[in-house]
Amino acid sequence: MAVVTQKNKIARRLSKATKTKRTKRKPADDEPAVVEWGQSAAAVATPARRVTRQSGMTNKTLYQSVIVNGVEYARGQAVMVKSNSDEPYYAIIFKLWENEQGVKQIVARWLLRASEMFAKQKVDAHAQELFYSNADDLITPDMITGPLKVVSFKEFTGDKESRFCRRFFEEHSAQVGDVDWQKLYVEKQLLDEQTDERLFTSGSHKTRKASGRKGEKRQRAEVSDDDSGPSDSGEEGDDYEDDEPVTPAKVPRTPRASRTPAKAARTPARAVRTPAKAARTPRAVRTPAKTSKTPAKRQRLQDVQLVMQRRAARRQDTDISGLTIYEAARSRLHVSAVPDSLPCREDEFSEIYSHLHAALEERTSMCMYISGVPGTGKTATVLEVMRALQESAGSGELPEFQFVELNGMKMTEPAQAYAQLWQAITGERATAKHAAQLLERHFSTPSPRRHTYVVLVDELDLLVTKSQSIMYNFFDWPHRPHARLIVVAIANTMDLPERMLHHKVSSRLGLTRINFQPYAHQQLMAIVQSRLNGCLAFDADAVELCARKISAVSGDARRALDVCRRAVELVELQWRHDGQPADMPLVTMMVIDRAVKEMYASGVVSFIQNASVQQKVFLVALRAAIRKAGVPEVALGDVAFVHRQLCQMHQLQAPSYDQVARLCAQLGAARCVLAESSIMDVHQQVRLAVGDDDITVALRPDPLFAKIATS
Repeated sequence: MAVVTQKNKIARRLSKATKTKRTKRKPADDEPAVVEWGQSAAAVATPARRVTRQSGMTNKTLYQSVIVNGVEYARGQAVMVKSNSDEPYYAIIFKLWENEQGVKQIVARWLLRASEMFAKQKVDAHAQELFYSNADDLITPDMITGPLKVVSFKEFTGDKESRFCRRFFEEHSAQVGDVDWQKLYVEKQLLDEQTDERLFTSGSHKTRKASGRKGEKRQRAEVSDDDSGPSDSGEEGDDYEDDEPVTPAKVPRTPRASRTPAKAARTPARAVRTPAKAARTPRAVRTPAKTSKTPAKRQRLQDVQLVMQRRAARRQDTDISGLTIYEAARSRLHVSAVPDSLPCREDEFSEIYSHLHAALEERTSMCMYISGVPGTGKTATVLEVMRALQESAGSGELPEFQFVELNGMKMTEPAQAYAQLWQAITGERATAKHAAQLLERHFSTPSPRRHTYVVLVDELDLLVTKSQSIMYNFFDWPHRPHARLIVVAIANTMDLPERMLHHKVSSRLGLTRINFQPYAHQQLMAIVQSRLNGCLAFDADAVELCARKISAVSGDARRALDVCRRAVELVELQWRHDGQPADMPLVTMMVIDRAVKEMYASGVVSFIQNASVQQKVFLVALRAAIRKAGVPEVALGDVAFVHRQLCQMHQLQAPSYDQVARLCAQLGAARCVLAESSIMDVHQQVRLAVGDDDITVALRPDPLFAKIATS
């Protein structure tokens, strides 16, 4: 018994020593913080701020304080926030809430250093000066590292542990102004919603959004007065289905004591319901109400039209003084010449501009997928949209953002996308593996120095890998709550996400997809004529002939410009050969026809026309396999399978796999096909070394292959 008592005493002493040691020991950085939430207020509906729209929460339980590792932090208190570097971030606890799902979050309003602001002009500031901003972020309690002493400029004594604030920074317009920190912080005026409206009102942006909401309410009120009378609920914008006269038809069914009279009473009830269904027909009258419910979209369309008119009016023709009409035409028709405006892509420009403008204005993230065959103006349209958005950001209509352009054709391997993106964002060089880790941390942690990034990923199909981790990360980062990342992906295949990508990758791509159709001959005519504005080097019929010939093959605008440019070179060569007479001949239909034949009658076209039947079938099968896969390289086994199918469909002798491999080697020796040399089996990767247009033009005269090419 004495032994047991002695053991109990020793256990109690060890337990007390452990408890006292735990209370005195400071928690380590890698340990989870001990968090307690203070007094809670009643459940309220918080006004829809930007951060609440992103989180998708409306009903919240507000708290007055939070206790982290034994230290209590109240609303409106300045704190230090953990960062990725040794220097912490500074913020004010703006709100503490718990949503209906039980998730507790903190809304932090950043106190910015001068180096963390994206101001339009350089701001001279003291090393210990902070700027009160309207930039909010969601943080977790374990990110708070300690309290921060922030005083006004008059009370600042130069203490290294304290900071002072005397100015504010408006994030949308990037403007700086003076603020009375004593009233704002000490008297807790910063917790008042009216203080934000008074302090951070940014002119046209706020006025336009407020007028849009008022106009929406006014239109809903007018519709309700005209159609259904005043609402009993007193709410604006109720659905029109609530006013349908269906409820009175159910009144005769209320007496349920005797079942027989109830059945008799159902007959007039159905008679009353018939006019009720007829009464639903005036929904057509309410159609304008549905369209008028979104004045913001209508305002955005007007902004797009204004931007396009502004850019068209600013268009300046190239100075052609001192040049002949041939030299001026050649310079304007060059593919590298960037026009001031893009004709025939107004609808696509408007759609892309409206999506990106809305995302930048609301500071949200998104993904956009743009597809279309080569030469349809995808990249040029996106770059034109970005130039218009950068002008709007420069004039203060939009928040500042950074545009980054990545091209899969300019990378030796897909993983270089990480390194190029990290270098564009920070200016620092890193390996692809390290850059991927840095980008993951950058887009996953809140930061006051972050603005929106718009990343254009051109030639997306070249970034497809076996694991698809690169595309997964690029499309997953915009879904992070602190990312502020907009990814615009461009590829040649419309259904590339469903055909080549895993479901977890394609689902993150979203539903914002825009497809560019090939140009029709009227559009090609407009493009060439817009380039030749003021340069009388072409006959009108010649431009139309060129447009019709190119649209019949591919609809590629680059091919149309190349044909016209080659036609100008032929006429200019003949003019110089004749001694440069004063009467300069124009480009006619005969010259255009000669240029088209010269362009398509190359050595590749001649080789394909003189190739064997099985070689032609192999080229058609390879093109079909590439289109089906959506990537430029396919396995030789897939090509052999399509080859045998085509032969069986058109009563041709189907070759064996060895014969297909020999056909691939023969076409590879003629530089019509590029094949992987390290692998010599069904997994050998094969790609076309000639263009689709060359195959189409070479096989068009043959009726058999014209049928195979369209099958």
